[in-house]
Amino acid sequence: METYPNVQKIPYAPTETADLYPESDGKPMADTDLHIKWILWTRQVLEWRFEQNPDVYISGNIMMYDIEGPLRTAVSPDILVAFGIGKKERRTYKVWEEGKAPDFVMEFSSKRTYQNDLDRKVSHYAAMGIPEYFLYDVDRRYLPVPLMGFRLVEDTYMPVSSTVDEGLHSEVLNLNFHLLDDGFGLFDPVVKRWLQTSAEAATERVQQEVEARQQAEDRAQQEVEAREAATARAEQAEDRVQQAEAEAARLREENARLKALVQ
Repeated sequence: METYPNVQKIPYAPTETADLYPESDGKPMADTDLHIKWILWTRQVLEWRFEQNPDVYISGNIMMYDIEGPLRTAVSPDILVAFGIGKKERRTYKVWEEGKAPDFVMEFSSKRTYQNDLDRKVSHYAAMGIPEYFLYDVDRRYLPVPLMGFRLVEDTYMPVSSTVDEGLHSEVLNLNFHLLDDGFGLFDPVVKRWLQTSAEAATERVQQEVEARQQAEDRAQQEVEAREAATARAEQAEDRVQQAEAEAARLREENARLKALVQ
């Protein structure tokens, strides 16, 4: 094979895009176990809420790229929800491939992230055209208020005002976010109920079944006791009838005896 040592090598661009669009930023998923707990809980609740809708994609801590090429910027929201793109598994979220940005993102702020969450990410998510951006301060120490929401109005995020019951309504998800003593909850204003994860719902169903069986057993026991009481009352009544009949027979005999004596 001939070689050409004096020929200048021509630089080339790699065909593998993993270097341009890495699947990880090398940062931890969350700062504390408490952050991880609430991130996972929120994702599971939303997955259960939209389980029957095959067009809703829910993810979190996936690398999201805004534009194609080396000028792209990357961000990894704790929670993202996108409607109309399907539930298929993705390694990264590339806006130009999906045809749209997510409809909803949420960050769980910490001491390390809260300033970025309130500054750069607000601008970045707004520039991407994401309709809603919510934040929750797990430690309740860093954000101005523990639960915050922003809604895109003419390319600018405006704060979401509290509802009458002090919750934050997400128009995108049609759900209300509420601060609770031990965290926050999601409430469905249509069916008027608090949302759960699939595991929580299964546990509740099992508990309801156990309670229903116990109630059925209690009712059956009450019916048995009622029948036994009715039987006892009937037997007592029968005894009283027999005693009355015996007394009547005795009186008849006594009357007959006295008549015989008189005659």
